[in-house]
Amino acid sequence: MAPPFRADQVGSFLRPQELLDARSNLASAKNIYAITDDDPRIKAAEEKAIAWAVQKQRELSIRPYCSGEYNRHIFYGGFFEKLEGMTTMPELPILAAFRTDFPTTTKLAEMGAKTRAAVVCTGPIRWKASAYMDEWKTLRSNLSREEWAQAKITIPSPSYQHIQLAPGTAFTKDSGYTNDKQYFQDLGHAYAAEIQALYDEGVRNIQIDDPNLTYFCSSQFLTGCEKDGTDAEALLDSYLAAHNVFLKTVPPDLHIGVHLCRGNMAGSVHWVTGSYEHIAQKLFHHTLYPTYYLEFDDAARQGDFAPLRFLPRGKNVVLGIVSTKRPELEKMEELRAAVREAAEVIAAAQGVEPSVAAGCLALSPQCGFSSSSLAGGKGMTMEGMWEKLVLVRDAARGIWGDHGAV
Repeated sequence: MAPPFRADQVGSFLRPQELLDARSNLASAKNIYAITDDDPRIKAAEEKAIAWAVQKQRELSIRPYCSGEYNRHIFYGGFFEKLEGMTTMPELPILAAFRTDFPTTTKLAEMGAKTRAAVVCTGPIRWKASAYMDEWKTLRSNLSREEWAQAKITIPSPSYQHIQLAPGTAFTKDSGYTNDKQYFQDLGHAYAAEIQALYDEGVRNIQIDDPNLTYFCSSQFLTGCEKDGTDAEALLDSYLAAHNVFLKTVPPDLHIGVHLCRGNMAGSVHWVTGSYEHIAQKLFHHTLYPTYYLEFDDAARQGDFAPLRFLPRGKNVVLGIVSTKRPELEKMEELRAAVREAAEVIAAAQGVEPSVAAGCLALSPQCGFSSSSLAGGKGMTMEGMWEKLVLVRDAARGIWGDHGAV
């Protein structure tokens, strides 16, 4: 199985200033989950920005087409807050309401934050209407019907709220749930409904964003779990199982992959470090995804390619080796060498030639260019962003243009 695109992208772009101006009232952390569907000024700015981004992608032959996540203030916005049974808590105390030593909240606390917004389950979880249909319809309105299959939409992971909240607080007693399995079962059904709704309207490529799975590679997070009395391995197993609840229902002609990174907040801030070694075998073997988007641009942050030895035949990895955190443009030969190295690791483990192993690989930036409206790599500009995406395009053409040889 080959990945759908040899040159891919994670989906979030730097925001045009006109869009930032229209959404300036959402800059506060407590407004992250604000629903702005009925604000005509914001909607018009989003539509204009997406039309511009699509045209730019078309001119530069960059695929898959993405909306830039211009409908969202932050990459995980728009889903949980629209589910029945979910209640937005805009100002939870940042240390008391969240997991002990949770990397995101501890770093935010160091920056001076006192509260953080989250979405807590207060009743039975039910899908009412598509969270991302407007985003998809805006994106596809700028495409021919034949181009719909060349587009991708992103959805946050089912574990996003649960992993950050203090143990036992992701759902209340009034929710009707008594354990995590019940919570994730209904949440999985909501994901299945969202995915089916998007599929019915023409979506054929979805990326689930789950940066928090990399927290299980972090000694800080694992130590915090110990302090909370949480079995980290059991927690990881429950999250992987939560993905499979909806993956079992995916139509056969819908591609769906999962993206793991460590964040790209303002000033190139990332949340955790640590190799995929601790989670790779379970990630590849215990989830039903065909494709994994993994960041590999900085060995000090995420280690080397060794964990790819766990990749089973028939699955793909999109190598995020072009940085969205640094404005400097990578060298083509460095990208080629990185793909060759990754292919050799996979080839040795699978007992195939490196040229065969390269067939399950693709290239992308390591993270989105802007995890939230005001985030992004230090020194990264709009011009630099497009140069990076063109580099990924050209590198992929050079590597796989000759029958997959590296």
